[in-house]
Formats: sequence, structure tokens, C-alpha cells
Amino acid sequence: MKILVCISHVPDTTSRINFIDNNTKFDTAGVQYIIGPYDDYALARAIELKESTGSTVHVLNVGLADTEPTLRKALAIGADEAIRINAEPTDSFFVASQIASQAKANGYDLILMGRESIDYNSGVVHSIVGELLSLPSVSPVMKLDIEGNKAKVAREIEGGKEYLEVNLPFVAGCQEPIAEWKIPNMRGIMSARTKPLKVVEPTTIDGGVKLTKFELPPPKGAVKMVSADKVEELVTLLKNEAKVL
Repeated sequence: MKILVCISHVPDTTSRINFIDNNTKFDTAGVQYIIGPYDDYALARAIELKESTGSTVHVLNVGLADTEPTLRKALAIGADEAIRINAEPTDSFFVASQIASQAKANGYDLILMGRESIDYNSGVVHSIVGELLSLPSVSPVMKLDIEGNKAKVAREIEGGKEYLEVNLPFVAGCQEPIAEWKIPNMRGIMSARTKPLKVVEPTTIDGGVKLTKFELPPPKGAVKMVSADKVEELVTLLKNEAKVL
């Protein structure tokens, strides 16, 4: 079985976010990048399937040369080969189109990715990939087991879980607790240096999205303290100022 895991290259959640050039570009200075946390779950499950079924695992990222350390980390965790599509990931449709192009050319049995990236949080790439490839797409997948040419999955729905059976190949957007995160060991780190990392030029697809500027959330307002014995004042403030009553 050939498994493709699509990973995002995102700022660590502890990074301080700033913008430059009149708020039209993200300031990457001093920012630590990581594999997207949901993509980490997808990769961990792919490695588990590799260990139990003898599958091969390829990881793919749409990004420029600065994303290669993230791909090397995925190789250190256990992926067999990495593919970098040499393009700026401008929007969801563009990214999904690049993934679909590679998937179509390489004939994967299973395509895994996180349910969403933590930078843009659009949560639609897996659905678009599925549509472009005419494959089923399921998200958010919390459990995934392979039995022959079928996958048994559990996904989160409002108020519970839904259990599905899907023919391979299909696309899954993953989340916890599908697998436990894996940390590269020394052997994995050393072997990652010699594993193949292919750079592929993007297909000429216009995503149709043009960035105008970024905006930070408004700063938090001042805190107004109310004594515990002034309940009426608190209710008035909540009603007239906070407008939550």
C-alpha cells in the first residue's frame, strides 16, 4: 500500500506574529516552524500502518526551500520519501490542486492530511483534493483501520461519532486520537539525511485568491474589577457595556 501524507509548514503556536511591508507580508524573522499538529497525527497513523502492513509512506509539502527541514523531520519520524512542490502555498485551491496533481501521477492508495492547518484554519483542502481526484473524502477522522481494500473510520460529528466504511483509495482529514505523536530518534534523524527529497515544479494553476493585507486581532480591553458584594453593578455592566445579557 502506498500512502501519501500531506504536511503543512506552520509557525509554532508560541511564536510572536508580526507583519511587514504595510501589513502585506508575514514577518518570518525569529519564527520557529513545525509540522502542523493535525498533520502530525496523520503522519503518525501512516507510520503505524507502515509498520503493521509494510506500506510505503511519502510526505508532501507545497512550499519553498525553507520548508525542507520540516520535510526532513517527517523523514526522521519514518516516512520513506519526501516531495516538495516548489511554490508559495497561496490558498486552499492552489494547494489542493498541486496535491491532486502529484497524487494522480503516483497512484496512492491512501491520502492523509490534518483536518486543517493551524495558520489559515480553512479545513477544506482534503475535500477539494477528493473532488479533484473523484475520491471520497472524510473528515475529521479520529480512528482509521485498513482491512483489505476497505478502510473503517470513525469521525467526529456534533454530539457524537459516526462510523463509516470506505473503499480505497480515499482522502482523510485527521485529528486526535487517531494516533500518538511520534518523536524522531537518533537513528531516524541520521537516516533522514540520505532519504530522497524530490523538488517538483508546480502545475500552472491560478488559485484565484489575491492577498491585500493582514490584520492582527484588536488588543484586549482593560479589565474592570467589581466587588463581590456589588452584584447589581456587575449585572448593569454586563448588560450595558459588555452587552452579553
